Amino acid sequence: MTTAATSSAVLERRLRVAAPDVRRDAPLARHVAFRIGGPADLLVIPRSLAELGAAMTVLWGDGIQPVILGQGSNVVIGDRGIRGVVVKIGKGVDHITMDGARVVAEAGAGLPALALRTARRGLTGLEFAAGIPASVGGAVVMNAGAHGHAMSDVVERVEVFTAEGERVLDHQALAFDYRSSILQHHPWVVASVSLRLQPGDPPELRARLETWLAHRGATQPIGPPSSGCIFKNPPGDHAGRLIELAGAKGLSVGGARVSDLHANYIINTGGATAADVLQLAEEVRGRVQDTRGIGLELEVKLLGES
Repeated sequence: MTTAATSSAVLERRLRVAAPDVRRDAPLARHVAFRIGGPADLLVIPRSLAELGAAMTVLWGDGIQPVILGQGSNVVIGDRGIRGVVVKIGKGVDHITMDGARVVAEAGAGLPALALRTARRGLTGLEFAAGIPASVGGAVVMNAGAHGHAMSDVVERVEVFTAEGERVLDHQALAFDYRSSILQHHPWVVASVSLRLQPGDPPELRARLETWLAHRGATQPIGPPSSGCIFKNPPGDHAGRLIELAGAKGLSVGGARVSDLHANYIINTGGATAADVLQLAEEVRGRVQDTRGIGLELEVKLLGES
């Protein structure tokens, strides 16, 4: 056995002590919304906040920075996968507590379910998120938003794991911006999120939530696998509008296709590869640049090797 293989086996054993669900050469396509991507050398799936913290302590202690996945709704994983360790935060790291208008959700909690639960509880502020297929942690990292609202409107503070220990970041320290936060620029891992909501009328909140969900269903492709909007909206405009004006709606490469319903979505029509998606995205970006003189910036995150 080579030194590298020995080191990998030792790391795997140590991780299993921290978080027993550790998988070698694990296919990642089933863990992301696009249903695309190769394997991870090691996939760690913590089943509690304690397991997540213990796994990160092992990894950081060995100088390893893993790739962190939530629901994988805003990523494209390369066809050759990810060399190294992936930590997926989801079931088990999803506890929610409510105290008046203050809600604390662990990073793996599903955002749509939380939006519905708070509306039923008579708490307003999160209805916009009912159609965003993300975990709470991932949504805060990217400052996810819809209908003119974003996570920055309701986040009070975030607890994170760092290599030096646990840390609490208040709203100001999170430096929220459009589809951005300070969490994108540091190797920290979200543990839990504290939200400050407001009292509201439950039937009214449910009606608003259902109206926004109906609008999403009518204007965005819900069925086929995708990673949501491919490009960020440029200042003062909408990427989908620009893509449609550039004549890119319906373009396809392999199994990847620009949605006929919403031009800022690339969908997996079956058997699409990451290479297909990236080639198509570049074709779309080029057409918008040539016809409208605007350079679109990717909103999805590219992970691993193509």
